[in-house]
Amino acid sequence: MPTYSALTTLEGEDAAVALANAIERMEPEPTGVGVFEIEDDSGLWEVGAYFLEKPDMVMLEVIALAFGAKPFALSELPEIDWVAKVRRELSPVEAGRFFVFGSHDADKVPEGRVALQIEATVAFGTGHHGTTLGCLRAFDRLFEAGLRPAKVADIGCGTAVLAMAAAAVLPDALVIASDIDAVAVDVAEANIAINGLEGRLECLEAAGFGHARLAEVAPFDLVFANILKGPLIELAPDMAGHLGKGGLAILSGLLVVQAEAVTAAYEAEGFALEGREDIGEWSTLVLKRK
Repeated sequence: MPTYSALTTLEGEDAAVALANAIERMEPEPTGVGVFEIEDDSGLWEVGAYFLEKPDMVMLEVIALAFGAKPFALSELPEIDWVAKVRRELSPVEAGRFFVFGSHDADKVPEGRVALQIEATVAFGTGHHGTTLGCLRAFDRLFEAGLRPAKVADIGCGTAVLAMAAAAVLPDALVIASDIDAVAVDVAEANIAINGLEGRLECLEAAGFGHARLAEVAPFDLVFANILKGPLIELAPDMAGHLGKGGLAILSGLLVVQAEAVTAAYEAEGFALEGREDIGEWSTLVLKRK
């Protein structure tokens, strides 16, 4: 049975939230409604809704007009097992010493590489995206240059691929992976077990650094944060408060056009830019706390 998506954009978070609330009261009611800031500094927000039955387009037009939104774009979505599709199409990823693969490619792991098995799931971070790849490459270069952090945190860990990369090459380090999403934490714990890393790193459900365990362990020597521009900027003061002097932050989840704004936010908190790599439209930053 097909499902339907209805998408629109408009200016301002308050208007977007109000529009989403109005959609939730529609008949037939949507199975889900999302509100997202478009990360291009345009000030626009996207509101999307999913329906099991074809929605009333007249009602959608009225709602869009009432809130000053663009007309909704309605699409019929075929019934696809997206996880299975992604598993079939993802090829292994090489990032320096790290080799990230799915179970269907277990026979392709080269000798002498740090192998990390990650399955395509509802959590983010398979290594294929330019942001995760950029973080892995940055960490590989730092490790090659002699970096051996004793305490590592992966904030917004998703599948925990970055935390596992650290735990795999830093057997004596304390490594913590955290995510705001409980499902992501479950996925992270499953991946840790698949890779035989139980006991080598901890998983926490937390928003940013908002967990007593993170405060207890701080200061960290290395922190990964592969999230989005807005949350990265909001995280800057807490990053400064949880990283030791000389500690490094590897940041991604941001577009190339957003890199300067994120860098400026961290420089204002006492960080210096140590490195940057752009992969396609995505940027990865390495910042040191002075």
